[in-house]
Amino acid sequence: MEKGKNSENSKVARAAGVVGSATMASRVFGFLRDMVVAGFFGAGMATDAFFVAFRIPNLLRRLLAEGSLTVSFVPVFTEYLKKKSQEEAFELANVAFTALSIVLVVVSLLGVLLSPLIVAIMAPGFTKVPAQYDLAVFLTRMMFPYIFFISLVALCMGILNSLRHFAAPALSPVVLNIAMILAALSLRGLFREPIFALAIGVMVGGILQLAMQWPFLVKMGLRIRPNFKFRHPGIRQIGILLIPTFIGSAVYQLNVFIGTILASLLPKGSVSYLYYADRIVELPLGVFAISVGTAVLPSFSEQVSTKDFENLKKTISFSLRLISFISIPAATALLALNVPIISVLFQRGAFDAKSTVLTAHALFYYAVGLWAFSVIRVIDAVFFSIQDRKSPLKAAFVALFVNVIFSIILMFPLKHGGLALATSIASAANVAMLAVILRRKIGAFLDREFYRSLFKVSLSSLAMWTAIMLVNYIFPWKIEGPFRERLLYLIACIAVGTAVFFISSLMIKSPEMKMVGDVVKRKIGLKQ
Repeated sequence: MEKGKNSENSKVARAAGVVGSATMASRVFGFLRDMVVAGFFGAGMATDAFFVAFRIPNLLRRLLAEGSLTVSFVPVFTEYLKKKSQEEAFELANVAFTALSIVLVVVSLLGVLLSPLIVAIMAPGFTKVPAQYDLAVFLTRMMFPYIFFISLVALCMGILNSLRHFAAPALSPVVLNIAMILAALSLRGLFREPIFALAIGVMVGGILQLAMQWPFLVKMGLRIRPNFKFRHPGIRQIGILLIPTFIGSAVYQLNVFIGTILASLLPKGSVSYLYYADRIVELPLGVFAISVGTAVLPSFSEQVSTKDFENLKKTISFSLRLISFISIPAATALLALNVPIISVLFQRGAFDAKSTVLTAHALFYYAVGLWAFSVIRVIDAVFFSIQDRKSPLKAAFVALFVNVIFSIILMFPLKHGGLALATSIASAANVAMLAVILRRKIGAFLDREFYRSLFKVSLSSLAMWTAIMLVNYIFPWKIEGPFRERLLYLIACIAVGTAVFFISSLMIKSPEMKMVGDVVKRKIGLKQ
């Protein structure tokens, strides 16, 4: 039993490492993209219009693909792979691909036609400024077909991940970021409104991301072909999971929708400040939390299909330990260095010191909820694997209610920072409710080892915070200082803080620290 547990933990750790490395590359290019966008376009009317327009197809992508079909598809596809044949599993994949394609064509056409209404609903504050509203509508029409390509990419990701291939799907966002960077650099001078170049980059990036998945699907033996057997029993099984999953995803995305509406009612630039802050939070969230959540879903689904619930609980605990080992120190660093991080990454050109401070304000409050944003990825994966979406649906409605109430309460005293804090509070409420429900379903899933690990990570993070404060005392931060000076300050804080965290973890014998050491040794060939 112990050997099996360690074997599955190793699979999860390796898969998370692959996804994390690929996602890190994606996030690096994402930051380069955002630096280019911030430098050329700043935080104002045009960028607010672009981010609203870009958020609409992204919201639907998460709702239709990642948020419902994909997470309903993976457990059923994994069950076919384990209990039936690969041929039957691949037939199911082709039927799902065909059905999703048809749905996406219809959604894309409706989106283009209804863009004026969609923008008016998503950003009602824009209707008071006709030029901004018209720009947002035009950009929405340009980018809405992006949902077709990126949603199919998400389904390809589910197929490849179920087959234990993680690298290609995780690397595909790099292509989008490169396309947007090149479009901003080379095309912005060709248009009356330079922001149009970014929309073209989005569309090209979506096409290239889908094309990137094809060779890997073929290598795995799957050739995508139209299959209209919509009465396939696997499709019916997915459909049973799909409805509550769709509603649950809709509730989650409604949180994003509400935040956008409220931000559009705040002073100019609020949408952009929240966007840039969210991009920073997405680095640790994407590289580690989403990586672990992506890696564990096939493992959870496999353990559930074989009714190995004892090892399922151990894998949950192990996954949450990995999440905590990263999310707690990452949140600590973001809380301590929110202004320097924003300043170094974005403060240039049209993005001034005032924009830095206002964006850092949102980042601080997002960082408060980083642990909750991270943990929810793993807990959601458990519910997906046991094919229970009613419980997460209930928790999602509670989180929605909490988010609305706190957004309204906090947006006036804290402006856009209040919306970020409301998101963090709602996510914490979601985690708490799901944890209680999951414990009732499968019993206690957090062992003594988890709590010991949590205590040790918290101690090491406190030591890191102290070290960063010491650097600030010796080398005070100056927001208006030269870029080189600000960069050196940030590098010094990160280097010292990281070193202190890892040294502290080694001194108190954190098991996750040993695991990281073993992975590094294997990578450089010191340990077979």
